[in-house]
Amino acid sequence: MSHEHLIAGVLGGLTSTVVLHPLDLLKVRFAVSDGQSSLKKNYKNISNALSTIVKEEGFKGLYKGVIPNCLGAGTAWGLYFLFYNSFKKQMMDANQQQHLGPIKHMTAGACAGALTTAITNPIWVVKTRLCLQYGTATATLNNPQATSNLLPESKRYTGTWDALKKVYRYEGVSGLYRGFIPGLLGVSHGAIQLAAYEELKKIYLVRSGLPSDHNLGTMQYLTCAALSKLLAASITYPYQVVRARLQDQHVHYKGLVDVVRRTWRNEGAGGFYKGLGPSLLRVVPASAITFVVYEKSLEFCKNQSRKA
Repeated sequence: MSHEHLIAGVLGGLTSTVVLHPLDLLKVRFAVSDGQSSLKKNYKNISNALSTIVKEEGFKGLYKGVIPNCLGAGTAWGLYFLFYNSFKKQMMDANQQQHLGPIKHMTAGACAGALTTAITNPIWVVKTRLCLQYGTATATLNNPQATSNLLPESKRYTGTWDALKKVYRYEGVSGLYRGFIPGLLGVSHGAIQLAAYEELKKIYLVRSGLPSDHNLGTMQYLTCAALSKLLAASITYPYQVVRARLQDQHVHYKGLVDVVRRTWRNEGAGGFYKGLGPSLLRVVPASAITFVVYEKSLEFCKNQSRKA
């Protein structure tokens, strides 16, 4: 059973990431846009950001960081669903229950999120760094000055592996775990989403007079996933801004408290919600795609297991 959740989660994460990576790129760039650094672009809105990136970096600029993003999303969602369902099963077995309430769903989601964050944080650091390489293109071996000329060589990357090596070489293990603390604080996001998702599915099944193990249709999964993600994302977005800024190579922050203090001083409360628009445009459909692919892949895997 466990490997089925892992496979289904990986497929769901990969599918949504490939489709919606450009919006994730915009979310990251808006999140770190504090108006204090000349090394970073300050976009007016989503359309301005898209047109500027395409003009200055080409269409491939919209897919900077896509490889670590796919690696991170596939790994994260696979592990998340694996851990989440493992914790759920343990709780149900321990309490001899067939169903869990929202609090226990949140607890299982939080534990799964903490484990997943600890494993995947280095991938997200690399993805953020690559997304924040402004200019004509990601630096290449033949033209390492093509982007962010004012940055030292240690913070110019030719790709995923180069970024991983340089972050480790120049910043150590701590560099790979920048943003880890706000990432842990952000496990509440997944916990809220999973609890809401489970409750929405339960409500639909009860009102429809269907058994609890009944498989929903695609539209029902889409609706439950989108609504649960909208709720979780709106509540927990500020931590994503803090995390992205800690991982940004253009500005040095002393730590979590320093990011919060400087963001509040320079930008006010609105600074913690920068990029919320493009983020919701990405995460709501991304969540819907991820959960639908996950649920349908899980159904397929279970059917194949029964036939074997």
